[in-house]
Amino acid sequence: FARRFAAYKRAGLIFHDLDRLKKIVRAVGPIQIVFAGKAHPCDRDGKELIVRIHEMRDALRGVIPVSYLSNYDMDVAKLLCAGVDVWLNTPLPPMEASGTSGMKAAMNGVPSLSVLDGWWIEGHLEGVTGWSIGDRVEACMEPQSGMDACHAAELYRKLEEKVLPCFYKEHERFVEIMRHAIALNGAFFNTQRMVAQYLHNAYRLGP
Repeated sequence: FARRFAAYKRAGLIFHDLDRLKKIVRAVGPIQIVFAGKAHPCDRDGKELIVRIHEMRDALRGVIPVSYLSNYDMDVAKLLCAGVDVWLNTPLPPMEASGTSGMKAAMNGVPSLSVLDGWWIEGHLEGVTGWSIGDRVEACMEPQSGMDACHAAELYRKLEEKVLPCFYKEHERFVEIMRHAIALNGAFFNTQRMVAQYLHNAYRLGP
């Protein structure tokens, strides 16, 4: 989980139910959670999220390794986008503008486990390019109540039933998902295609 720390990104959603998370790890297999990112100096909520990550790291010590990488910059981002197994994204719909960190991860063969918002609405093919957290929420003016609990439950379900079993028991299938992340997501969600589409749809003269 590496990106700007803003409240709507819900960096702490995976810690919604620590007992459930511990149970999943004991039953299916170990996980390590890596966080990186910065909050705007004036964003009190974002800075409080970082404090909570450190609190959860201490609470889970000896059970689930939790790391927070400080001084997040492009060099750290390059290492994470290319080196992790799954890219987690948990924005509160419909707040996600795009989600370019997940696109960069996909180009490096990293599948996403993400809420269906921003680019993942188009890029998601369940079990092919990654996995969704919950169902798509139609665009609305304000986030709906109860989303945190609902999305946390779905995040745990996907980890327990889909992501971890695939990673530990179906290695070849997991590698295929990595390949599809590159072939389907990486090949489409890139600047070359974006500029060509803008040129064709918005700026082309004539019929």
